[in-house]
Order: sequence, then structure tokens, then C-alpha cells
Amino acid sequence: MSAAHNGDGRSIGQLFASATADVSALVHDEIALVKVELRQDAKRALFGSGAITVAVVLAFFAMPMLSMAAAYGIHAWGLGLAWSFLIVGGAYVLIAAILGLLAYLKFKKVKKPERSIASAKKTAAVLQSVKPHPREVGAGPAGGRAIEASSANAVEVKM
Repeated sequence: MSAAHNGDGRSIGQLFASATADVSALVHDEIALVKVELRQDAKRALFGSGAITVAVVLAFFAMPMLSMAAAYGIHAWGLGLAWSFLIVGGAYVLIAAILGLLAYLKFKKVKKPERSIASAKKTAAVLQSVKPHPREVGAGPAGGRAIEASSANAVEVKM
């Protein structure tokens, strides 16, 4: 038995080719599995976003109906119709004011990114103090031209 063969009669090259084909098939199968899973997740996400959209639209159209029902319900307890609608409207204004106050308090806690601003200022200061390095005069990349930076940060092209 030669050193290039194993016990079942296949050469190292054949074993390597077989292993490569198996790994390639495994990778292709894994990619196919990921595609199937992503397709299912995309369908679920699309259905979920459609359901949320329909729910928001229905809630939007239900609010006037529920408001009128509440006003007529209060009216049925013996209050005048105008007072009933005023109570329902006032309740909405109160809820809106509470939510607005909560939003204001949350936004008040938002601060500017002080560390990022400080880092940007440091970077700008470093970049302002950087001067270009002079290059050797000689054969440049553009057919015998050489580019040299002068002390006044101007670029000169020498022929």
C-alpha cells in the first residue's frame, strides 16, 4: 500500500475532493435553510405589519363612535347633551395634557452627546495642526512629474 492511499483504496486527492464536495453541499444546504427561514419570517413580519396598520385604522375610526357613545351615555344619566359632550372632550384634553407632560419630562432628560462632541473637537484640533509631509523630488507617478508639498501647504507640480 502506498503512502498516497488509505485503507479503502482511495487516494488523498480523492478523499480531499470528496470532503470538499461534502462541505460545499453542507454550505449550500445551510444557505437554503436560511433562505426558507428568512422567507417565513418576512411573511410573518408582513402579516404583522398589515395587522397593526388595520388595527390603527380601525381604532382611528372607532374613536369618534366611542366618544359619541360616551357622551350619549352621560346624557342618559340626566345631564344635558352639551354638558355630556363637554365632559368627553374635557377627558380627551386631560389625557392629552398628561401624555404631553410625560413626553416633555422624557424629552427634558435627553442630553446632547457630550463625549462625542468633545472627541470631535479633539480630532478637529489634531487635524488642524497636521501639516503635509514633503515628498522627495524625483520621478513621480504621472510620467516624470513629481509632487512636492511646500511649507505654505501649497502643492507644486515639477516637470
